[in-house]
Amino acid sequence: MRILGIESSCDETAAAVVRDGRDILSSVVASQVDVHRKYGGVVPELASREHLRQIVPVVREALEQAGVSVRELDAIAVTHGPGLVGSLLVGITYGKALALSAGKPLVPVNHLEGHVHAVLLEAHHAGREPEFPAVCLIVSGGHTLLYEVSAMALEAGNGAQPAWKFSYRRLGGTRDDAAGEAYDKVGKLLALGYPGGPVMDALAAYGNPAAVRFTPPVTKGNALDFSFSGIKTAVLRHVRAHPEWQEEIVRREQALARGERSAEQLRPLCSPATLDLIASFQQSVVNDLVHRALAGAEACGAKAILVSGGVAANSQLRKTFEGAARGGCPVFFPSRALSTDNAAMIAAAAYSHFLAGVRAGTELDAEASLPLA
Repeated sequence: MRILGIESSCDETAAAVVRDGRDILSSVVASQVDVHRKYGGVVPELASREHLRQIVPVVREALEQAGVSVRELDAIAVTHGPGLVGSLLVGITYGKALALSAGKPLVPVNHLEGHVHAVLLEAHHAGREPEFPAVCLIVSGGHTLLYEVSAMALEAGNGAQPAWKFSYRRLGGTRDDAAGEAYDKVGKLLALGYPGGPVMDALAAYGNPAAVRFTPPVTKGNALDFSFSGIKTAVLRHVRAHPEWQEEIVRREQALARGERSAEQLRPLCSPATLDLIASFQQSVVNDLVHRALAGAEACGAKAILVSGGVAANSQLRKTFEGAARGGCPVFFPSRALSTDNAAMIAAAAYSHFLAGVRAGTELDAEASLPLA
């Protein structure tokens, strides 16, 4: 059973073909990082314009790599939220037109559920599938959310691979900035380029994570909620307290203007104090993510922890989770390629919905704030 997935919720135009919800036959992603880099973040109008330019060639390439035609597909899956409305509408409109012209079922998928399936896709092939109930931490530039994930066996029938029907309960979420957003804003403040996360992760290895002490955020009411605006502001105040850093910040800005964006190129332009600040910032964010995820797992008796989203590619986050999980609740990450937005996770999430008879018509619309639970 082959499903074409289309993902356009933010700034990646992606298409993939997945067989039986578990075998990736193709996965194509067209990034817009270069388009948005000079603005230090995603510009919605530019994002939707780029999706319009990329959607046809990306879908065509995904089908060619998979060796299938539209007529040979069993269904077409498309992200309908949450995300940027203009970006979502490009993928939805194209998906509806393709499904209608080829006479194929259209399956709507929640982008957040896609991130859950990004983990499950590769866990199956690794022969180490998580048990349920599980807790899933979705952490990216746009989301920092914690869910309880339950699963019930679903009758596949007609020789199809077995599937699960998943249900979700929201345990917590960010009250202000998402973790990835905090990385980007601190990266912009320190002139480390956009996106800030990958470069800061690499540079943190050269700093002392205990050099700068940040007060752990306290969220009144729900202890499983996140908050990263405080640490972002603390970094800003720390930089303002050291006006002598402005010279090196200017040098890094000049390097970025020359196209020197890698950690290897920027590291010689960072003082030991700056590297310590980066390492301390990362340690504080990672500790908070891990602490609340482990607390959520304990609260609902989870048998596994799933971590997905762009920040799941962070090396310190993976290392800290692995250390915390020894002898306890196992932790599952997707590969770095599937951590960021992609369409393979959308096609995989659509499989169980397709078997359950979920379909969408021409009335399907974008939902910018679509909840998962």
